[in-house]
Amino acid sequence: MNKLGYDFYHRHALEVAPELVGKVLVHKGQRLRISETEAYCGVSDTACHASKGRTKRTEVLYADAGTIYIYLCYGVHWLMNVITGDVDDPQGVLIRACVDAEGPGKLTKKLGITGQLNRDSAVTSGELWIEDDGFRCEVETDKRVGIGYASREDQDRLWRFKIKR
Repeated sequence: MNKLGYDFYHRHALEVAPELVGKVLVHKGQRLRISETEAYCGVSDTACHASKGRTKRTEVLYADAGTIYIYLCYGVHWLMNVITGDVDDPQGVLIRACVDAEGPGKLTKKLGITGQLNRDSAVTSGELWIEDDGFRCEVETDKRVGIGYASREDQDRLWRFKIKR
């Protein structure tokens, strides 16, 4: 097993997102294979939280590659993202689903991931990281989910990546 390092995340979200599909998300000894991701590409992407400006909540998006961004969605579900690219270029990848945990809220619940890990690092953390176990799969694209607030153009982008079935 090879824990993904800084160089893996220090690329554009559209490069990282499809390559995370098939990798293994590890938290406190539990392991789930990532089956779906979504890319969020900075201030010009109206689906990205950073498109509304730099705030206390979105500050983490401007952090170093590999930083974990976890937020509460609808006051109910924790969603996990990994920051990609350069510092001050707010982009990241949502871990949308894992095998045996279909949905971003279900996977964090199954692994016991909460907002306590927000701003931690998938590169240096001893508690939460992603690794490559050599598994390879075909990846297909689709439209992102749950972004009705975004522009039509951004809603139609094929920035969702999933294991081809």
